[in-house]
Amino acid sequence: MSKFKKKKGGEVPAISTASLPDIVFMLLFFFMVATVMKDNDLMIQNALPKADQVTKLEKKERVMFIFAGKPHEKYRSQYGEGARIQLNDRLSDVTEIRNFVLAERAARPPELENVLTTSLKVDKEVKMGLVTEIKQELRKVEALKINYTTNQGKVTN
Repeated sequence: MSKFKKKKGGEVPAISTASLPDIVFMLLFFFMVATVMKDNDLMIQNALPKADQVTKLEKKERVMFIFAGKPHEKYRSQYGEGARIQLNDRLSDVTEIRNFVLAERAARPPELENVLTTSLKVDKEVKMGLVTEIKQELRKVEALKINYTTNQGKVTN
């Protein structure tokens, strides 16, 4: 039979740091891919209504957003209590929708101008009069493809 001998110097070998830069770059790449930047800072309260028959928009580059609702608490002293619309990062009047749509069309490639959809993200407490005014302005600019953004759920709740 053979004898097993214990090593006298039971030291743990040093950890190799040769692969450390690879690990750091993999983590950096992961966070670059996983991070999502916000498009707009919401300046209004926007609790979307619920709907039970919902389809998702596939291509976000073909969509421009118009938000409607009461101004957030920190903006109420400046803009008042009534419902307002938000175009990109500023609160606006209904009369500014025309310029907004024309600017959005100009910022997109020419082949997307005809397929551009206007998505209305309207708070569930907003009166229908404001929505009608928005739709009238969109008709004047011939932005006739309109989408109403909602949350999935039962309408009765």
